Amino acid sequence: MPIKTLRIPTADGVADAFAAVPDRGGRHPGVLMYGDAFGDRPVLREMALELAGHGYYVLVPNFFYRHGPAPVVELPEHIGGEARTAIIARLMPLIREHTVDRVLSDADAYLGFLTAQSEVAGGPVAVTGYCVGGLLAVRTAVAHPGLVAAVAGFHAPVGADGPDSLAGLTARAHFGHAATDLTPEALGELNRALDAAGVDHTSEIYPGTVHGFTMADTDAFDPAGTQRHWDRLLALLDGTLTAG
Repeated sequence: MPIKTLRIPTADGVADAFAAVPDRGGRHPGVLMYGDAFGDRPVLREMALELAGHGYYVLVPNFFYRHGPAPVVELPEHIGGEARTAIIARLMPLIREHTVDRVLSDADAYLGFLTAQSEVAGGPVAVTGYCVGGLLAVRTAVAHPGLVAAVAGFHAPVGADGPDSLAGLTARAHFGHAATDLTPEALGELNRALDAAGVDHTSEIYPGTVHGFTMADTDAFDPAGTQRHWDRLLALLDGTLTAG
């Protein structure tokens, strides 16, 4: 399956991006994937290709493009230990600068670009994200109720904007939380907010996982948790979109 290197015009410039495209031709449901804060690197491309292999056109933008092309900081082959701590310290100012207004402006551009691609089928799309990308996915889904049919977030602060922010969520949702990110009590509060908003959802803690468990190039990687994530994500997409 091919990887396409892309440039997406936005209100503030041009975002570099890549897309993983099914290799059997035709048109396919679109998925906007927000990576974690570390951005474009081999593991993220492998994940996009895995999803494309199930019949989805997967667009992955560099949401830190205002600070340069991805990766915006130099990354080692394996992100762990003191190196990870130092990289996160460099990325935190960029995360704080990525305001809600910027997220929503960029989401308009990303979704407009995605749905205009000749390989993307008409109809609804899905949005998924990892770490901070999961929060971006929720914000994107809330802002595009007529277009986004499914949203997923993994080891992500999906409730960071407060329970009222979920009131506009119409997409079917799955949220997979790391055991170190959310207590059972906090999970209950989040799920009650989703219930109150009328969101069709599953939201669960993945046993034995730590933050970042889907990323194979980090110390957090958990094979069982990652497989569970694929099972849940594919069930969500297959239940809301029609794979090509």
